[in-house]
Amino acid sequence: MYQGVTRAIVEALREIAGEGEVLVDAEEMEPYTHDEVVGLRADPEVVVRATSAHQVSEILKLAQRVRVPVTPRGAGMGLSGGAVPVCGGIILSLEKMNRILEIDQDNLMVTVEPGVIVEDIHRAVEAEGLFYPPDPASLDSCSIGGNVAEGAGGPRAVKYGVTQHYVCGLEAVLPSGEIITCGGKLVKNVTGYNLIQLLIGSEGTLAVVTKIVLRLLPLPKVRVDLLVPYDDFQAAADTVSGIIAHRIVPATIEFMERDSLQAVEKLLQKELPYRDAEAYLLIQLDGNRPEAVDADFELVGELCLEHGARDVLVARDTRTRDRLWEARRLIIEALNHESPVNHMEDVVVPRAEIPMLLKGIKQIAERHGVRTVCFGHAGDGNVHVNVLKDDIPDGRWEALVPAVTEGIYRLALSLGGAITGEHGVGATRRQYLPLALERAQIEVMRGIRDAFDPNRILNPGKIFP
Repeated sequence: MYQGVTRAIVEALREIAGEGEVLVDAEEMEPYTHDEVVGLRADPEVVVRATSAHQVSEILKLAQRVRVPVTPRGAGMGLSGGAVPVCGGIILSLEKMNRILEIDQDNLMVTVEPGVIVEDIHRAVEAEGLFYPPDPASLDSCSIGGNVAEGAGGPRAVKYGVTQHYVCGLEAVLPSGEIITCGGKLVKNVTGYNLIQLLIGSEGTLAVVTKIVLRLLPLPKVRVDLLVPYDDFQAAADTVSGIIAHRIVPATIEFMERDSLQAVEKLLQKELPYRDAEAYLLIQLDGNRPEAVDADFELVGELCLEHGARDVLVARDTRTRDRLWEARRLIIEALNHESPVNHMEDVVVPRAEIPMLLKGIKQIAERHGVRTVCFGHAGDGNVHVNVLKDDIPDGRWEALVPAVTEGIYRLALSLGGAITGEHGVGATRRQYLPLALERAQIEVMRGIRDAFDPNRILNPGKIFP
């Protein structure tokens, strides 16, 4: 179906992007063989680093003519294999398209290129008193283009939503090489089909995004973070329900199991507070009026203690807040350090079902004789399940991962959930798509993909089984 990359194709890519932006040496291409999925890698035949939408257009036109697959790539921080070139061919890197083009104070919008690191957007707009809420755990290293491609979320989703709620405009290059502009600095727009929302979360299978217009909010003036330890996860879950029942919507409600924080302790080589607690909530409250935030903080603290919390640790200043969030953001790195071979899932269920989900996950783990560590977003029902290899023999590990994975998926679906909340289907979950969606839905999605890309050159081997 696909052709290999020839010397003539490499020379044509050099004419488009420049000599120094085309890589063919295996050592230079190695960083592009994987994302953050442990154990998944594939070799590209060539890497080209584009610097403009025009170059992306010419590259895709070339790939269409010669029938070579193209895998778009941002910062390579994904957790579903979406940027891994499983069919070989061309890696189209957008890492050098990394400019913040405009911060529009009048319209509360920021226009960026896809290679901009998300934390850089946060810093730039916050310096202007503005706020871009989506905050994935890897915000210091992931790119906004990748966030758009995967429909990324983050801890603040419970109050502020996810990436799709902030994208107002896109410039994108179709697989044919045509450049389209969707939306703009508009709060309302119902002119035709909503192609912006179709492209968000499409994982690079429909088009390559080259410019993004994001909606901003005023920066909240007051913020308080709470770390709350519990001896029982059910008590922590009941606290979340109690907070929501009182019509308080925190910016974040994160949960962590004891094993996750103890892994962080080992990585940092320092002891964290209440290290023997079974579960922890990390709650963030924000707003513009100190008295309103203080009132919410007092009530949330009382609810935590009423539901069995050991204590409520409060962080008002930046240094203390950063210490609390350091542990949460380092969990994945700490678990990779503890067990270099592991498997991560990010199922999502209605938030009231989290206790049943966690109980079922532990039963699945016990049945298969494997260790799991869970953490995630209690406020929106998104649970990150880490299955650790530890000292399990290779052969047994390879056999049990699919069984454990399918068990977790079936459990989540039985509770009214889905198989991925924010990491995407990519290459790692595509064989399980028929568990989650009816055949008719999958066929409609295939039809959409084929309408955009009838030759299927753009990010093949992703999403569809």
